[in-house]
Amino acid sequence: MYNVLEYLERSAKNFPKKVAFADLEKEITYEDLVFQAKQIGTYIAKNFEKNTPIPVFMEKGVDAITLFFGIVYGGCFYAMMDLKQPKTRFEHILKVLDVNVVATSSKYEQGLEKLEFSGETIRFDEIKNTEIDEESLQEIRDIHIDVDPLYGIFTSGSTGVPKGVVVNHRSLIDFIDVFTETFEIGENEVIGNQAPWDFDVSVKDIYSTISKGARMEIIPKQFFSMPVKLLDFLVERKVSTIIWAVSAVTIISTLKGFDYKVPMDIKKVMFSGEVMPIKHLNIWKDYLPDATYVNLYGPTEITCNCTYHIIKEDYEPGTVIPIGKPFRNERVFLLDDENALVSKEEEGKMGEICISGTAVALGYYNSWDQTNKAFCQNPLNDKYIEYIYRTGDLGYYNASGLLCFSSRKDFQIKHMGHRIELGEIENSLDKVNEIVRATCLFEDNKIIAFYEGNIDKKQLHRKLKETLPVFMLPNVYMQIEGFPLNKNGKIDRGKLKEMLVAKND
Repeated sequence: MYNVLEYLERSAKNFPKKVAFADLEKEITYEDLVFQAKQIGTYIAKNFEKNTPIPVFMEKGVDAITLFFGIVYGGCFYAMMDLKQPKTRFEHILKVLDVNVVATSSKYEQGLEKLEFSGETIRFDEIKNTEIDEESLQEIRDIHIDVDPLYGIFTSGSTGVPKGVVVNHRSLIDFIDVFTETFEIGENEVIGNQAPWDFDVSVKDIYSTISKGARMEIIPKQFFSMPVKLLDFLVERKVSTIIWAVSAVTIISTLKGFDYKVPMDIKKVMFSGEVMPIKHLNIWKDYLPDATYVNLYGPTEITCNCTYHIIKEDYEPGTVIPIGKPFRNERVFLLDDENALVSKEEEGKMGEICISGTAVALGYYNSWDQTNKAFCQNPLNDKYIEYIYRTGDLGYYNASGLLCFSSRKDFQIKHMGHRIELGEIENSLDKVNEIVRATCLFEDNKIIAFYEGNIDKKQLHRKLKETLPVFMLPNVYMQIEGFPLNKNGKIDRGKLKEMLVAKND
């Protein structure tokens, strides 16, 4: 296989009348998805050069997924855009993509007007009924190669400047084939999509669905602040698999959602993006003991995930859930500060997590400086070209030889003359029974602990003194009612910093 459209066409042949994607307003069968995508693809093919990036300015839903595959049929690649992004970010993304065109529908044109967009607009409503030109579409397929770009996802990371990660067909196909095989995802799966579609977690939902002829239920983002509606949705739509950000998983356990309703059809619970608080994992396991739980790890730059750990044992709060072992056909290893390999026998020794293999992305679109910093030659190999991605994440091997995530290199701090991992402090906070969830920042040479839970600051400080040396004890404690989340469902550290500034003013 060399083109993701083969997934879609195979499923359409095997399950033509089966619903592929459904949102609150509409649903679409595999047969209709192929037909409508070809209509859109014909328009794209006749109006854009091959491999042109097409930004998509729409809410996630059936229309957006149809547009995605239409863009791919037309020989181009798509980049989903956040509807609520500021004007400066919107303009920066268009500049990076080097286009002055946006695909949208009439429903979202007002949003484009607010962003003062004056370029070309591809209106879904107008192009969805284009007469299919099979000859034109076949010409596109004939010149396609598997390393042509499939999608772009913009991530700012530690720089704060949007970088467009571009992933090709081959990387996606290699990953999804292994991912669906590893977790036995099949045609009867009902995948509940949480992640925004400009976030790479959604890629697993979309392509696991079409590769196996499964069904995807698109969960409205507002339901993640309404646990009753969220649980009703999961139960009514008979969702069997969730591949969610950690903070999305913990919303249900934090708000005691299972006291209302338990979605018994869920058989697979996969999470990634942050460290899973063990207290919340154990709540899920109490209510859904027969489900399979998987800790996934990997940045956008390596096509979703590179390691996984199927959780079969019980973990106590304060211990570390491994990120596990590499997926097949991905090489994951640790490099120390001298670019030397850290072996599995060097238990506990820290190193930067690096990845090589076909899952490594094409780099950052139109940004050679940023690409060359992170995508580089493997320093362990001086014999032939072997590009690796340096994640900027720190990891180590545990006593079982399994890889464990420690923290971002950015979160490794120097305090009172000691090198400290903020993740270690967070583990100690997690051991405190009264703590629901906690995270730490390092600002103005102070360790700040933000926590949710029914315990006062003095009592918490006393408990931490039982497990942490003096130089690792937080200097400031901030008790909050709930953690602010960004649009990807991760803890919004920027908002935490704003809360800290407001407290000090």
